[in-house]
Amino acid sequence: MHQRPYDDIDLSSMTFWSTDAADRERSFRVLREHRPVSWHPPAVSELTSDADDPGYWAVVRHADIVEVSKRSDVFVSGQGVQFKNIPQEVQEASQSFLAMDAPRHTLLRKLVSAAFTPKQVKRIEDQIKANAKDIVRELAAAGSGTDFVRHCASRLPIRTLSDMVGIPEAERDKVAEAAEAMISFGDPVYANGRKPLDVLVAGQIYLHQVAAALAAERRAEPRGDLMTSLVQAEVDGERLTDMEIAAFFVLLSVAGNDTTRQTTSHALKALTDHPEQRAWLMEDFDGRIGRAVEEFVRWATPVMTFRRTAVADVELGGRQIRAGEKVVMFYSSGNRDSEVFTDPGSFDLSRDPNPHVGFGGGGAHFCLGNQVAKAQLRAIFRELLHQLPDIEAGAPEYLVGNFVHAVRAMPCHFTAA
Repeated sequence: MHQRPYDDIDLSSMTFWSTDAADRERSFRVLREHRPVSWHPPAVSELTSDADDPGYWAVVRHADIVEVSKRSDVFVSGQGVQFKNIPQEVQEASQSFLAMDAPRHTLLRKLVSAAFTPKQVKRIEDQIKANAKDIVRELAAAGSGTDFVRHCASRLPIRTLSDMVGIPEAERDKVAEAAEAMISFGDPVYANGRKPLDVLVAGQIYLHQVAAALAAERRAEPRGDLMTSLVQAEVDGERLTDMEIAAFFVLLSVAGNDTTRQTTSHALKALTDHPEQRAWLMEDFDGRIGRAVEEFVRWATPVMTFRRTAVADVELGGRQIRAGEKVVMFYSSGNRDSEVFTDPGSFDLSRDPNPHVGFGGGGAHFCLGNQVAKAQLRAIFRELLHQLPDIEAGAPEYLVGNFVHAVRAMPCHFTAA
C-alpha cells in the first residue's frame, strides 16, 4: 500500500505540545486555511507502541469537527478516543461509554443521564454554591501568593463529584489525586521517575476499589445519590455490572474533575490579563455570567483532542478517508476558527452566539456533565469576584500533554478582606 506523505506541520510531536497555546494556534491557523484535513504520523505513546500504526487525519476546522461529532455511524468511538494509543484493557477499565458506540453507548448513557437531568442539577446547585463559598473562604485564609490550582480550582470539582456520587470525606483527596494521575501520567515532572503506565494503573486501581466499595454499600443501604442510581438502574431489564460501574466512576472522576478545574484556572488568568472584561462582567454579574462562562470554556478549551475511527469510506474537508483510518479532532483549533467566531483571538465575555466545541461538537457523545460544569463555574467566580474583588493570577505552569489543557500550578494574589 502506498504510504501518503505526512503534513509539514507535525501535530504529533511532544515538541509541538511543549509550546504555548498561542504558538500552537499559529500552526492550526495555517492548517485551517490551507489543509483543514491533513495526514500526520502517529503520536508517540508512553503506554504502548504500535509499529503498524500508519497515522491519523487531523481535523482542525469547526465545521468538520461538528460533522465528525454528529456522524457517529461513520466515525466511531469504540476503537479508542485518545489521541495516543492506549492499551485496550486500560481503555475498557477507564473510559466507560466515552469509548463505546450504539447500542451499548445509548443504553449506558440513558442509565447515567438520569443523574444529570435539569432537576437533578438544580438539586446539587445549592450544594455547589455552598461549597464555592467555603472554598473561597479557605483560599482567603491560605493567604495571597498561594497556589490557586491547589487551593481553589481543583477543590470545587472534587466536592461536587463527591456530593453527587457519595464519596466519603476520607477518600476525597485521594480520589482527586488518582483522577489527576489518569491525566498527568505522561508528564515527566508529575511522574517524577515513575513509569507512566505504573502511574496510570495505580490511579485506575484505586478508583476501581473506591467504586466497588461504594457500590456494595449502596446495594446494602441505598441513598439519594448517583451511586445508588447506578446500582439500582435498569434499562431493558439490564443492570450495570461492577466493572461497568467502576469504569464509569473513573470516567466521572477524570472528566468531572479536570475540565472544570482547568477552565477555572485559565479563566482567572484571562480576567487578570483583560481587566476591562472583568469590569464589564461586574457591572451586571447575574445578567452576564451565563455568557461569560461560555467564553471561559471556549477560551480555555480544557479538552484539546479526541479521536474517532472511520468505519466506512467517507469524504471530509475535501479528503478521502478510508475505512479503518483514525481521525483526531483538535478542539483548540475549532474554538479559534474565524469562519465561526469574530476576532477569535480576543477574550470577549459578551460573545453571543458562542457555538464553541469545548464540550464536544454535538452528537451522541456531547458532554453529559456540561450543565454541572457551568453551574460550578458560575458559583466559583461569583464567590471569587465578590469575596476577593482584586484577585489576580500570576504566571501559570502548564502540564505538557496533548489531551487536557492543564495548568499544573499558578500563584494568585489578593488583598484579604
